Amino acid sequence: MQRKIITTADGSKTIQIEDWNEQYHSVHGAIQEANHVYLKHGLLFYSSEMLAQQKSEISILEIGFGTGLNTLLTQLKAEELNQPINYVGVEAFPISSEELAQLNYASELKVSSETLNQLHNCSWEEVHQISDVFKLKKQQQYFKDISAENQFDVIYFDAFGARVQPELWTEDIFKIMHKALKQNGVLTTYAAIGKVRRTLMALGFEVERLEGPPGKRHMLRAVKR
Repeated sequence: MQRKIITTADGSKTIQIEDWNEQYHSVHGAIQEANHVYLKHGLLFYSSEMLAQQKSEISILEIGFGTGLNTLLTQLKAEELNQPINYVGVEAFPISSEELAQLNYASELKVSSETLNQLHNCSWEEVHQISDVFKLKKQQQYFKDISAENQFDVIYFDAFGARVQPELWTEDIFKIMHKALKQNGVLTTYAAIGKVRRTLMALGFEVERLEGPPGKRHMLRAVKR
């Protein structure tokens, strides 16, 4: 499939799959979307609501790792807050080094380019201590093959949209997510379609429809009760 780097509305870049007319991040702003959906309504919601300001380690599962933007923003927030985080990013098809070289997240966030490169260049299937408070393990696998049970506090569900990959938004996939989360764990996603909301509720999640990031009316957050 043809892929190209495009610039989104907030100046940050993303990858577009031309055959699908689908992007790794919102064309209305890659960094803005990631901060709103995954940091604000995922990590920060969990750390404030569920941990009551404690500094216990938070375990995060990302579906999928992609450009590394969600991972980079989470690392930077962990270091800012001195919040220990154990992060697992799942990705079946890693991006190329040529694509990585064209992404401008480091300059947009005013950090060293090595900060993002380190996330991509560290080996897969091993735990890496990226900084004093941030551990990363990348797993190259399909989402349907995730076998974790009661392991994660937060899931960033950032799969390609149901329009192009409906198989990633099924009850079977969300059963795997439910099993992977700890009690009171949080799943957050940019999606807000009714079918996804009803599926999450049927599995026992407590679901909220929240204001979406720029360019999108709504998003979903689900808590495992």
